[in-house]
Amino acid sequence: MAKAIITSEERTTTYAAGQDFCRIFTEDMKGLYLLALLLTADPAKAEQCFVSGLDDCAAENRVFKDWARSWARRTIIRNAVRLVAPQPFHLNGAQDADNDQTRLALPMEITTLFELNSFERFAFVMSVLEGYSDHDCALLLGCTRSTLITARVRALQQIARHTEVHGAKHADANSKAERLHDNNSIVELTLPERLATPA
Repeated sequence: MAKAIITSEERTTTYAAGQDFCRIFTEDMKGLYLLALLLTADPAKAEQCFVSGLDDCAAENRVFKDWARSWARRTIIRNAVRLVAPQPFHLNGAQDADNDQTRLALPMEITTLFELNSFERFAFVMSVLEGYSDHDCALLLGCTRSTLITARVRALQQIARHTEVHGAKHADANSKAERLHDNNSIVELTLPERLATPA
């Protein structure tokens, strides 16, 4: 059987190059930074995660172009896991320290996530918001599927309790469209100046 030979021209058109990832990180800056912020619950760590994610992606040379955007998001997640090192609640022994400064003037949907234990927050964001399978989440977090599922259930329970207590007063004040706008404008509130300002 003849071996398929890939020319250098085909390789460059098939795989994403550094400039492809630079373009993705520029075009999707708000979304990628918001993902980093939701995971880390800290603007400084989110910025660090974003920048190191861009560096890591730009160094990759074996990622198909069609997968480049999802790979960029996965790289943000991997960097956030390394930076925060979330541990299951029973190993943490206590909730993470609150970051009141981060939560100032942020929408309720965001502050609710920030109040979760870091492991529960990662489990929720990765599996519910990003749509990762239980297997992939467990692999990235270095835990068992049952530990991940337990953390996600706890996160959902806490979010439901928080919504019951605080949701009614916000429901009248904000329509769904306004809440969506608030979630999009979260990035304008927290995006570091050096990321927001074009080079």
